[in-house]
Amino acid sequence: MKLSQETINQQVWKACDTFRGTIDAGQYKDYILTMLFIKYITDVHKERKAEYEAKYNGDAARVDRAMRNERFKVPENSSFDFLYNERNADNLGELINIALEDIEDANRGKLEKVFRNIDYNSEANLGQTKDRNRRLKNLLSDFSALDLRPANLEGNDVIGDAYEYLIANFASDAGKKAGEFYTPSGVSTLLAKLIEPKEGNRICDPTCGSGSLLLKAAKEVGSTNVSLYGQEVNGSTWALARMNMFLHEMDNATVEWGDTINSPKLVENDTLMKFDVVVANPPFSLDKWGADDASADRYNRFHRGIPPKSKGDYAFITHMIETLNEHGRAGVVLPHGVLFRGSSEGKIRKQLIEENLLKAVIGVPANLFFGTGIPATILIFDKNKGDNTDVLFIDASQNFESGKNQNTLTDNNIQDIYDTYTNWKIKDKYSYSATKEEIIENDYKGGGGGYVDTFEEEDPIDIAVTQKEIEEIKSKLSVVEKEMELYLKELNY
Repeated sequence: MKLSQETINQQVWKACDTFRGTIDAGQYKDYILTMLFIKYITDVHKERKAEYEAKYNGDAARVDRAMRNERFKVPENSSFDFLYNERNADNLGELINIALEDIEDANRGKLEKVFRNIDYNSEANLGQTKDRNRRLKNLLSDFSALDLRPANLEGNDVIGDAYEYLIANFASDAGKKAGEFYTPSGVSTLLAKLIEPKEGNRICDPTCGSGSLLLKAAKEVGSTNVSLYGQEVNGSTWALARMNMFLHEMDNATVEWGDTINSPKLVENDTLMKFDVVVANPPFSLDKWGADDASADRYNRFHRGIPPKSKGDYAFITHMIETLNEHGRAGVVLPHGVLFRGSSEGKIRKQLIEENLLKAVIGVPANLFFGTGIPATILIFDKNKGDNTDVLFIDASQNFESGKNQNTLTDNNIQDIYDTYTNWKIKDKYSYSATKEEIIENDYKGGGGGYVDTFEEEDPIDIAVTQKEIEEIKSKLSVVEKEMELYLKELNY
């Protein structure tokens, strides 16, 4: 019987019990996700080797030659099976670290530096030797129960989806830190739809986290005929993104490690790479983003103005726009303040509207994101708007499913926003197409509340009826007070 998505999800989530209560989710996610990756490439390697052995009648030389062309090479002493057999070793953490180094060396073109930031022998994270060995042994035992050979899985996406399932659950546990590596599924699905990626597109996420938003954009295309590019500043999160791409069979994705604003890595011919689609959920209002060096930016990204030192929102916006090709589209999630704040941000916003780059503003509900309850907005930019200088404003702030700790966008919420956007629908109390003149009159401010009339009229009050109700209440109150007085006298109060 083939393993279902649900079975695998349950098993990998059970493996997390090894670490719960010991270290926080922001840390133990790396140990779990890396082990899932090692188990998967081991099982794939094992299945392919068995196929070649059958095909070549056990001819070791021919089998070895064929295995050299496989996606991943897994040295014998680095496989999951080897580590599981060594699960009682006194230096288990060290053995796992050595295995990861050897896998990197054997797959230098794909996995170089991917495991650099993870240490299975860390006393600070995993405890002293005895406790550490026990936890790692339990981890290996949990994963040993899973047979992840492709022939044993219900579909090609099962492992990649299990990886995403884990990341989403880790984000839920990690609280405020979650925003550093994961965009909530509903938000990334909506954003991927709004930017309308097409086959053959070059798609980039300059703050890609663990890569889920990039993969959602690729999935929206419905074809592997896309080129994915990303950059991530956090080393361990970058490693997760790299593994995420491989587990979704997007081996040709380019994900660089570094600070996008201060050290953009996606360059060619000494200029910024250009893309058909750029999508991002950057850190909200990032402090100390690099304003001091912005005036000397070698790529001249800040010619519209330099954002304030304490709020990097427009630094990411301008970077994204400067990396669009002549017909490119960009979608970015940011706090509402980008629509109203003045000073240098107001000047940049004015320039973007004057250049006719802003296409749509979608207000989404509060409390959608991990670690912050503030409402956010999605801005859509398009370098190919043509003669249409209008901007579509959608106020979807009240369209969500309420949750105990976090609100979510349902499939219907997402579809309503998408249909309104793609068909440029004007709906009462929901959407409005503002002319450039109206936006100028509003001092280039872009909040949907300034254009979408969400005021709900209250029913008219009948004064005579209300007065009669008040008199009836007074009469009833008088009776109750007299009864209360009698009771109190009986009790000698």
